[in-house]
Amino acid sequence: METPITVVILAAGLGTRMRSKRAKVLHQAGGMPLIEHVAATALALAPPDRVFVVVGNQAEQVETALDGRGVQFIRQAEQRGTGHAVMVCRERLENIPGFLVVLYGDCPLLSAETLRQLIDLEQRSGAAATVITTMLEDPTGYGRVLRDENGCIRAIVEHKAASPEELAVREINSGIYCFRSELLWKHIGEIGTNNPAGEYYLTDIVEILRRNGHAVRPFLLSDPVEVLGINTRAELAAVDRILRERKTRELMLAGVTIEKPETVTIDAQVQIGMDTVIEPFARILGATVIGEDCRIGACSIVRDSRLADRCEVAPFTFVDSSELETGARVGPYARLRMGAHIGAGAQIGNFVEVKKSRVGAKSKSQHLAYLGDAVIGEGVNVGAGTITCNYDGAAKHPTAIRDGAFIGSNSTLVAPVTIGEGSYVGAGSVITEDVPAEALALGRARQVIKEHWARKRKAVKTP
Repeated sequence: METPITVVILAAGLGTRMRSKRAKVLHQAGGMPLIEHVAATALALAPPDRVFVVVGNQAEQVETALDGRGVQFIRQAEQRGTGHAVMVCRERLENIPGFLVVLYGDCPLLSAETLRQLIDLEQRSGAAATVITTMLEDPTGYGRVLRDENGCIRAIVEHKAASPEELAVREINSGIYCFRSELLWKHIGEIGTNNPAGEYYLTDIVEILRRNGHAVRPFLLSDPVEVLGINTRAELAAVDRILRERKTRELMLAGVTIEKPETVTIDAQVQIGMDTVIEPFARILGATVIGEDCRIGACSIVRDSRLADRCEVAPFTFVDSSELETGARVGPYARLRMGAHIGAGAQIGNFVEVKKSRVGAKSKSQHLAYLGDAVIGEGVNVGAGTITCNYDGAAKHPTAIRDGAFIGSNSTLVAPVTIGEGSYVGAGSVITEDVPAEALALGRARQVIKEHWARKRKAVKTP
């Protein structure tokens, strides 16, 4: 029978070297908080009721970041080291059998596949614990892994406490463990605070287990990148770059064309269909889903939006929390926000803003318009300079433009107002009343011409 897995994620620390008011695990890399990456990996190994996150600093915010994932939380009121962070889990976890995997909330690059290999090695070896280790050209700052004659780990020595001979060791401790649960809980109380920081170090468990007659095995990882932790903004930027390189490579291998991928920003959760083209310097963020055969123009930003097949977002366009149906085209220099919905084959052109509005199939607003809190039918033409005046200073009001209507250039539609099906609004009109179907609405003053007015004005000013 398969041995059950429990995962503990240590995420209670302050992260002082980040020099930030925000908890370290809440900083983002690849478009997600660090803790979300680690939780997603943990959930690939164990069900949500067996994934426990140890929280302390800004606990409520960390819990909110993982809301909806179903993971469990354990509070560490006082942060007294990594050993102490595991100790506070004892009451809830000591009677759960199987293996216990310890992860860190600031290590987002570790893959579920690597952890499966770790668990498999622990299962086959019969050791009390297995630790992920790796080799570094420059191991400065890391705990050194000291092996015995059988290749097992006899001790992990922190950099500050290491002798010159121990500092020459290049194999380092990642801090990621797989324990046999019953042995961990039996001996974890033997960890002490006999160190300069006066903290409980989880690394001490290696010597404790060995002293009690149990072996601790290393799992030497060939790629040290996977266990990169984050302590500074510079390290955060390096991890973000790796995550984004992984994402662009994944998409290109799946059939997406990305021009100059080193300039493009694509978040981890984004989905993009085959034969879509992403132009240089585009940013595709959040939970965006893009269909097949689309084109996202240079320097555009698409966030938390859904694009059906064959859509085009022209350069320098901003699409936020919006939806484009099949064949819709927006931009360049357009702005869609707050639930804008663009129908199939509709066109939104340069310097047009659509806010909280629906634009029907094959409708067009090609130039210099603001469409807010509006429902626009199919086959509507909205002329340049059109504005839906949706705000009266106290409340927002809707505008309805029915199928086939024609809105002349520089029209002002004062909401609440309805423009009937197939009707026309003359250019330059201010419309304050509903327009019936098939009608022509004019809301402008009659033109007045005063002959020779300019000549007389100039004559008056002549000295």
